[in-house]
Formats: sequence, structure tokens, C-alpha cells
Amino acid sequence: MTRPARLGNKDRIAAVTARVDSVPEWVNIADAFLADRIACGGGDRIALRLPDRTQTYNQVERLAGGYAAALRELGVHREDRVVLLLDDGTDFVGALFGALKLAAVVVMVNPELAADRIAEILDLAQPQAVVHQDRLDKVVAGAVAASSAVPALLSVPATGLEVDASVSAAPTHRDDPALWLFSGGTTGVPKAVVQTHGSFLNTTLRYAQETLGYTADDITVSVPKLIFGYATGSNLFFPFSVGASAVLFPEPTTVASLTAHIARHRPTILITVPTMMGRMLADPVARRADLSGIRFATSAGEALPVELYHRWKDTYGVELLDGLGTAEMWHIFVSNRLGDVRPGTLGKPVAGFEVRVCDDDGNPVPTGDIGRLWVRGGSRAWGYWRDLPRTMETFRGEWVAGSDLVRYDEDGYLEHHGRADEALKVSGRWLAPQEVESCLLSHEAVAQCVVVGVGDATGLVKPVAFVIPAQPRPGLEAELIDHVLARLEPYKHPRQVVLVDDFPRTHLGKIDRAALRAQIKKL
Repeated sequence: MTRPARLGNKDRIAAVTARVDSVPEWVNIADAFLADRIACGGGDRIALRLPDRTQTYNQVERLAGGYAAALRELGVHREDRVVLLLDDGTDFVGALFGALKLAAVVVMVNPELAADRIAEILDLAQPQAVVHQDRLDKVVAGAVAASSAVPALLSVPATGLEVDASVSAAPTHRDDPALWLFSGGTTGVPKAVVQTHGSFLNTTLRYAQETLGYTADDITVSVPKLIFGYATGSNLFFPFSVGASAVLFPEPTTVASLTAHIARHRPTILITVPTMMGRMLADPVARRADLSGIRFATSAGEALPVELYHRWKDTYGVELLDGLGTAEMWHIFVSNRLGDVRPGTLGKPVAGFEVRVCDDDGNPVPTGDIGRLWVRGGSRAWGYWRDLPRTMETFRGEWVAGSDLVRYDEDGYLEHHGRADEALKVSGRWLAPQEVESCLLSHEAVAQCVVVGVGDATGLVKPVAFVIPAQPRPGLEAELIDHVLARLEPYKHPRQVVLVDDFPRTHLGKIDRAALRAQIKKL
């Protein structure tokens, strides 16, 4: 098993000490993110801003107690898995914290998944209980019937739920499991990352509070839903850790719904992704939206082309902080900062995390060279549930060996150069798709784009661009090819441009590049 540069005892002790200093040994995040706000006198502060009402921290705590009591009646005990198939709203938050109070392990699942995909996750998780929206009664029943699991079912809105129950959080060690996060997987069952109470608190302290400066006066709103770790942190745990409030809405996030909620709630922090930025910039109404109340926006989950950054900043005047995180480290550990943004980079490592750029054998490469990202810090997961081979491949002692290709520039800013499994070998040379994507986005007729590799008649890989046009017109495909040819080396130009209305998505909401490749058999 390889790892970057052999660590001496002092280095190992320092790494462990840093984690101990930032996270108490015994902590349940149901207390750290909820009950502690009430103990500090913030019970009457607004915690959730909903389409039809607000809820205070006291109300959320009572609802969490009600869910804890209901789950306990269903036989949920310490470290049992509890699957949530819920829309964003009070019941999601109440069920999440209710399960955590019992020291159960929460498995957040996309409620829009088909029954067969849910059945696969049930087979893997073997949950004691499933909490789901009542609109999913038939879907969940079908999924349970098709799986080997025999969970108790709780349909939401839950009839007879005791909303004023008082349930104290069970004591948990910082290394006890708290949530499963899903990583990768465009087909089949995704990898289930087992994350701990300590991980969630560590990143909250290091990234949300120390790096971004969340305050009690902040109001957050998120493009991704709470089932995604990026939003679970940025739009729930992070604001709750300081007594701030989060905007939640159950409907899918569209340009219209997002701008409407921004206009109504006047958030100060926007959690977004490049896809939504592109959609907003392509929408004439959204381009005129008033985002002046937003202190900053964060971007993650997808590569942020530098051209998109500049178009966003020029249009809205809102600083955009790009960063990188993984489920294996729960959340963002490299980020740009207010007052220290370098467009086209991920910024610098968050305090408490160390990032190295390594070759395939785990040896650090010289500054300026591209290599694989290796990271260590206090948010390292246990590993992948029931997947020892991939756990051993990714988790190397204190280090997590990632698939992201990165390089440090001469000033210590980290650049992202795609993923090892997405990089293309074209004409004998490596090509990062995002370089071509950024070039295409500099054209005024391009709203969003994705570049993938497709084999030609001889089996050689060539780049193909899928483009959502902002200004459709005849001959645009050839125009875009010429646009790239004029700006990048010839081998990088897309051999074909395909205009589309939208992109297929994975269970994680990311662009499904495999599905795009499948649309073109051969060039």
C-alpha cells in the first residue's frame, strides 16, 4: 500500500492532535447542530424558512423528538440504518435529527429514484426503518417487495406523530457512524461512504465557520437538495451550527423557483452549481434578478469554467467561491475565500486539511505538474460499506487517494484538471474535457456544454461536445468547432457538436457522461 512520503511519528501525532483539538471526543451532531442552539438561548430564532411558514429552533427540536420517539417505537436502535426518502422540508429535518438522536445511521436517498434503484439501496443498507413521503407509498412498497430488506415503514405526513416529544440525544463517539453519503456510480449500486459524527462537526468548524464565516444573521438557500452532502452541510448543518436559518422548498429547483425564493427570503448565502449558473445566465428574466442581498455564492459538484465565473460575476456582482470536496471527506476541503479568489482555480486547502498532488504510486510530483489528489484531515470517512477492495484502494492510512487530477500553481492555488476516469487520450496526448468546455463557454451562443470522448471508426478516441445553446441558429455547430480551433491546439477541437435541450443526470444529480457517450456509437 503506497502513500505520499513516509510520515514520522511527529507528523502522525500532529495529525491526530489537530483533530482532537477541533472536535470533542464525545459528540452527537443532533446536539451540536440543534439542541445546543436552544441551550445557548437561541430557541426562538428562525431555523427554517418554508414556502408557507417559518419554524424556530424550538419547533424543530420538538419535531425531531417526535420522530425519535416514533422511530424508537418502530424498533430503531443504535447504529441501525434509517432510510429517508423525503422532499426538502420540516419532516426531512425532523426525521434526520430524530434518527441521529437515537445514534442511528441516516441513509439519505433521492425520492425521485425508480423502485428498482431504491430496492438496490435497501438491499445494501438493510434498514430497520424507511421514512418516506406519502406520495411514494406504492413506489416504496414495490421497492421493499423487490428487495431482501424488511424495514418498518413511516409515511410522511405521519399520522399520530407526537410533535412535542422530548428525547435527549444518545451519547456518541466522534468516530461513530452518522450518515451514509453516496459517491460516484452512473450505473448499478453507488458506493456508500460511511461518515462519522466527528467528520460533520470538523468540516463545519474548519470550512463553514473559519473559512467562509457563516454567522447567526445569515440566510442560506441551495440549488441541490438536502439528500446531497454538499447541501446537507451548506444549507442545514452549517447554518444550524451558528443559529442562522435555511430556506427549504419541496419542488424541484428551477430557474423560476430559485429566483422566486431569493426574491421572497432575501438570502445572504447561495449554494449553487455551474449547471444552474448557466441556466440563470441564459434566462432573460433571471439575468435581471436582484441578488444584491447575497454575500457570496459557493460552487461545487462540477467543474467551474473560468468563463462562467466571469459571466456570473459581471452579471450579478456576487462573489463566487469555487471549491472541491468529496463524499470520502464529506464536504469541501479546498476553497477560494472572500478577498482571495483566483478564477480558474479551486483556491487553497482549508485549515486542518493537507492536500498533495501525487503520481500513480502515491509519490508527490513537482509543483506545476498534474497528478492525482491525495488529502488527509479530520473528516475522513470509515470507508465504503461492504466494499473492502475499493476501500483499500482509496483509503490509505490517514490519506484518501482521489480520482481528481489537480496541480498546484506557483502561488499555491490548486487547479482542477478533470478526473482520471474522464481524461481523454486524443492523438496520443492527454486532454482535460473542461479545457474545451471553458473555451466553448466563451462563445456567446453557448449556455452549457459537456465534452466527452467517443471512439471513431478505427477505435481512436475523439472529443465530442454536447451543447445547450443560448442563441440557437443555423450553422452553430460548425461555428463552435471553428471557435475552438481558433483558440486551442487542433487536436483538442470537438469532432462533432450536438445541440441538446438538457443533459442526462446520475442519481447524484451530476451530468451522466456515460449516457451522453452512448448517444453516439461511432464518429
